[in-house]
Amino acid sequence: MRYAIYFAAEADDRLMQLGNAWLGRDPFSDRDLSQPEIAGLSPEKVRELTASPRRYGFHGTLKAPFYLRGGESEAALLETCAEFAGRTAPFEIQGFDVNRLGRFLALTPNESEPALQAFAAQCLRTFEPFRAPLSAADLERRRKSGLTSRQDAYLTAWGYPYVFEEFRFHMTLSNKLENDAEADALAQAARSFFAEVTGRPRTCRTFGLYVEPQAGDPFQVLKVFALTGSVTPQAAEEQTGGTAREENA
Repeated sequence: MRYAIYFAAEADDRLMQLGNAWLGRDPFSDRDLSQPEIAGLSPEKVRELTASPRRYGFHGTLKAPFYLRGGESEAALLETCAEFAGRTAPFEIQGFDVNRLGRFLALTPNESEPALQAFAAQCLRTFEPFRAPLSAADLERRRKSGLTSRQDAYLTAWGYPYVFEEFRFHMTLSNKLENDAEADALAQAARSFFAEVTGRPRTCRTFGLYVEPQAGDPFQVLKVFALTGSVTPQAAEEQTGGTAREENA
């Protein structure tokens, strides 16, 4: 069983509803959903091109999937999630747009989002004590992507190479797209499909704890937590950043 800390909202949030429909699966209920019709692509092709993110459920990674360290429990993880949510304040971002991220399609910020970056860093630090070290096989798999020396150091220290200044927030909408015509058709459709929730400010008030019951299973939402505290992510990161980062990198 693996867990992940993801950027997510409640099931009735319009962003989540659209993201779930786009990927063809509701991670709250684990039900398959009808995907939008896309000109030039068959329903089978659309399902194929969204297979990988569908398994993980619509989300933005804050702390990548991890196994629990020995001696830790799901109950303790849930308690820490609640404590973290209870001290962290909601924060504003300028919003997301549909963009190409390498060969992938994703919802990403168009501008720098310091509060979102700080929130991701705080999630990384807060839940690190629960993470079991990566196996040698997992390390080797990650390194096949060709990491920089800093990314490799972060992988070793934090279990994921794209953290802190290497972090780029994204809500994945596709597999890796090798066919330019398919990529263009998918991108055009996504911009129209997500138009009502893109290009506008958003208040970030929640995060989700997702679970993979067994290896290869679809990830499911275990619980969504509301941010109800008074400490902004940036203020918290100023207090806990720097030295802690250098000691672990």
